[in-house]
Amino acid sequence: MTQTTFSAHGMVSAPHHLAAKAGLRVLEDGGNAIEAMVAAAAAITVVYPHMNAIGGDNFWLIQNGDKVTAIDACGAAAAAADRKYYFDRGFNAIPARGPLAALTVAGAPSGWQAALEISSTHGGRLPLARLFEDAIYCARTGIPVAATLHRNASDKADSLRDVHGYADVFLPEGAPLRMGSKLKLPALAETFDHLAAKGLDDFYRGELARRIAADLTAAGSPIALADLECHRPRLVTPLSLRLRQGTVYNLPPPTQGLASLIILGLFDRLDCATVDSVAHVHAIIEATKKAFRIRDRHIVDPEFMTVDPKDFLNEETLDRLAADIDPRQAAPWPAPAGSGDTVWLGAADNNGCVVSFIQSIYWEFGSGVVLPETGIVWQNRGTSFSLDETHHNCLKPHRRPFHTIQPALAHLDDGRLMAYGTMGGDGQPQTQAAVFSRYAVFGQELQQAITAPRWLLGRTWGAESVDLRIENRFDPMVIDGLRQIGHEPLVTDAFDEIMGHAGAVVARPDGTFEGAADPRSDGAACGF
Repeated sequence: MTQTTFSAHGMVSAPHHLAAKAGLRVLEDGGNAIEAMVAAAAAITVVYPHMNAIGGDNFWLIQNGDKVTAIDACGAAAAAADRKYYFDRGFNAIPARGPLAALTVAGAPSGWQAALEISSTHGGRLPLARLFEDAIYCARTGIPVAATLHRNASDKADSLRDVHGYADVFLPEGAPLRMGSKLKLPALAETFDHLAAKGLDDFYRGELARRIAADLTAAGSPIALADLECHRPRLVTPLSLRLRQGTVYNLPPPTQGLASLIILGLFDRLDCATVDSVAHVHAIIEATKKAFRIRDRHIVDPEFMTVDPKDFLNEETLDRLAADIDPRQAAPWPAPAGSGDTVWLGAADNNGCVVSFIQSIYWEFGSGVVLPETGIVWQNRGTSFSLDETHHNCLKPHRRPFHTIQPALAHLDDGRLMAYGTMGGDGQPQTQAAVFSRYAVFGQELQQAITAPRWLLGRTWGAESVDLRIENRFDPMVIDGLRQIGHEPLVTDAFDEIMGHAGAVVARPDGTFEGAADPRSDGAACGF
């Protein structure tokens, strides 16, 4: 995409065009933004299976009128999953792949259900069979393999080849999926058919739950039927922060939403007058370092936290942190870093509902486990736990894992409602800050704010490095200027996928909409 998409009746943005079109079709049929998001979220599990699945988690921010509602659909560790479970099997750390990495319950379908319950109070009326139409059609008839799916299947072929169920789906005839070839997922189509008929709760407490539990046991996962049965999504109070341009919202722990708001709060206090300048990039990088140190020390399952995340967003704390940022010198780095694979999607309708949504299986293809009876790819989010009993994120039964994923939403003072986000591990809060500052602070056009060159400090999907990377489309004087004040940027390709797949939708007070999708993805912004 090179230009912002504008429309008069509604907008959907997604990192795969077929998911965006699935959501758009729902809006055209009279559905609301929440229903459109469920349709897009279901479709993207089919067309982008390396990035997300119904075997993963999701989080929602829903603005309807003056109220912002947050949904935390994060699954907890299995009852059997504790330190002894892994030590008894000869592991000193949780394996990154395979059935022992599939140790947390999938929360995604419960998030859809919670959102649809909210939708029903705002005129939502479309049945699941309609919302799953595109997902079922694509899974049953097949979809052309996109470039990013081909690359990931090729890159991970050797490491995932022997994982339970993986090769049968993603290594047909022993070779990685070819770009443009047709991928059919008949078992997943049947799963969506079943959920449409029986309801989403069947995933946790019905016939489908029993089949899933049997598949997981056969694969060697610690997750049992009882773990599925006790899962519930949570309606939570979003974190919020007042900036000069308006109020921004994000998810509370166990997500890193706090880090995203800290970065924006610090940037709001720093003197930066020029977009994409040395000062602009340096300010967000240094704010990121401050935010990540707080994140890595404190953010876990909120039931195990000893601090209130809101305390880091008060004026005194943000003023103190901002005063400690040197505008002419980079602070030391690196610090511990995370990883992740995710999709962000957004939707807005002409009744004032705006949705920011994110869905993930953690690493590309998650645990790599594909359940043969249901076609579900299962996440490996639980590998973020530590087996060190002194670690603040030590594995315990029923504990929820730390999440890098978090959707963002802004209510700007001029009446615009902005839903935005990205995938990309440590890159998520930085890209959110880049997109927000370009659009809301400096007035860049929405698509330009996403297409413009980006940087990334830390680790992201498919990468081990925690260095600072920056796309080569930046002015060489900016890159040299960053070096002169102590940064050590590694220059990447022009549109490097490592920078993540960002997107945004904006509902404007005149009743029109803006949408943008990332040229680094296979996505689209669709309006009507």
